[in-house]
Amino acid sequence: MMIPVGLPAGIVQVSAVWERAAADSRGVVPIAHGAGTQLDHPFLIGFARALRDDGFSTVRFNFPYSEAGRRMPGPAAHAILTWRAVVERIRADAPGAPVFVCGKSYGGRMASMAVAEGLDVDALVYLGYPLHPPGKPEKPRVEHLPAVSPPQLFVEGTKDPFVQPLSQLEAAVASCQDARIAWFEGGGHSFEVKGRKRPADEVGASVAPAVTAFLLEAAAR
Repeated sequence: MMIPVGLPAGIVQVSAVWERAAADSRGVVPIAHGAGTQLDHPFLIGFARALRDDGFSTVRFNFPYSEAGRRMPGPAAHAILTWRAVVERIRADAPGAPVFVCGKSYGGRMASMAVAEGLDVDALVYLGYPLHPPGKPEKPRVEHLPAVSPPQLFVEGTKDPFVQPLSQLEAAVASCQDARIAWFEGGGHSFEVKGRKRPADEVGASVAPAVTAFLLEAAAR
């Protein structure tokens, strides 16, 4: 399906894939891709499939820059407007269903910025939050996180160069209103483990159980 996004220069359409859980849905999880990829990345496909097996409907979608075939992200404001449009569409098509936003790397950071600016969701999940550029811990991307009020789960690999040193992420999470970390030992930025080759969709599915447990707890509040 296509979702219209109102940007300052006009309305653009972005692709989205809404896949319903086989059983009664426990909620809807919109999933944003990372920088340089699109909604059809195997990691996201495997992750979304595992969530549906656990009873959550999923919506994978593109940002305007990736829809246009570009690899470099556009302005953050465009991504925030896209998140707003996606959640608005979900609320219209699934009234009353919990909405748990989720993003891989860049997509998750853009979700956090949208929620910090007032986007109403039930919880957030970050798959490899890009705390800072690799090798540049002096440039953290955390100033908005304390303004995020819904529960947050940071799913992180302990070898991810975007969160070294790990204590810096732990301090950032401690500054949040309601947040926790699910560590994946030896995992890199995309949860790859050195010396252990696995298909990307299998890796994506492997992080879903931690996310499901968190979302069930958030839904029960």
